Amino acid sequence: MGERLRLAREDAKMTQAAAASAAGMARTTLVAIEKGQRRVRLDELRTLTGTYRVTINELLRQDPIQINLLPQFRKVTESEDASVNQAIALLNDLVRAEVELEQLLGISRPAAYPPETPILPGDVRQQAEQDALDLRQWLGLGLNPITDIVSLLELQLGARVYVRRLPPSISGLFAFDDAVGPCILLNANHPRDRRANTAGHETGHFMSTRKSADVLDDATSETAREERYANAFGRAFLMPARAVKQKFQDVTAGASSLSRRHIIVLANYFGVSREALVRRLEELGLIKRDSWDWFVENGGITNEQVIQVLGALPKDEHKDDADRPISLRMSMMADEVWRRGLLSEGQLARMLCLDRLELRALLDGLGDEGSEADGAPKLLV
Repeated sequence: MGERLRLAREDAKMTQAAAASAAGMARTTLVAIEKGQRRVRLDELRTLTGTYRVTINELLRQDPIQINLLPQFRKVTESEDASVNQAIALLNDLVRAEVELEQLLGISRPAAYPPETPILPGDVRQQAEQDALDLRQWLGLGLNPITDIVSLLELQLGARVYVRRLPPSISGLFAFDDAVGPCILLNANHPRDRRANTAGHETGHFMSTRKSADVLDDATSETAREERYANAFGRAFLMPARAVKQKFQDVTAGASSLSRRHIIVLANYFGVSREALVRRLEELGLIKRDSWDWFVENGGITNEQVIQVLGALPKDEHKDDADRPISLRMSMMADEVWRRGLLSEGQLARMLCLDRLELRALLDGLGDEGSEADGAPKLLV
């Protein structure tokens, strides 16, 4: 316990003198505790963990997982942009909180990932096309469209995916840690179809350069081989060439030119943006280059036109969840931890970076479901 308290103090970047003063004890007492020469009392333990902003449970676990994704991002970005650094810190905090909740509840996640496919010399687009098809086969998707890429990555790939509101210039972040797996943060302020493109891009990084973190923003260069691979992988993963050609033939049968209706129907089928769909058709040689530019110069394709064709805009399942202070899954785990008495209200609030009023509102919002569970059939596994 003394050694763990010492590590917690160092993580909090506090000297022994500062920590002892904040905890209201003599420095010699703290030194003795850290060296194992004196047993720490429960009231002292509570005071010290509060001072270091860690939970008693975290210290008591035999094999706590230390999560720190920040050094990975420092290797790939030297940006002084506050919004980028805040997004990186947010991803780190979300992963750490989720992992701690899972540990408290004894939840384990699958860790059988597809093998990494390093980028080879030659045409990166050709390799990305094949790698995307191989991942589809590994996931059992075949050529079927991906209707919800977030759920796919979470439930079938075992990735940790968060959809939170970020500044407009940031599309997404990716990092991989051996202990917790792939972690992806997507911008909820971007349209659903654009987030799908970003998720496909970050999946490309996971497949090719998973040990290197990625920040996809407006300043990202598209000239680097890694970025060109990730972009090509994302397009091929969401819109397999054979499937696009087959569906294109079906939708445009009997037509002599590409219409807005064709684009809207195809983009909705594959769950991608109208621009991404047209660019893919250009790439596959199904329409002439600069076709998208022609539509832009002639009024574009509006949401009103989409509603006329489809009857409504596609539902964005993750938009409402992004307005929560934490995700629905983490809310459910936090509620279970609270009900079992594994963490106090203050400990939960600190872990989730919420004030106590926000935490109470969150737990009260889940109250009805929790009360139903008291008399509900018990799980057998």
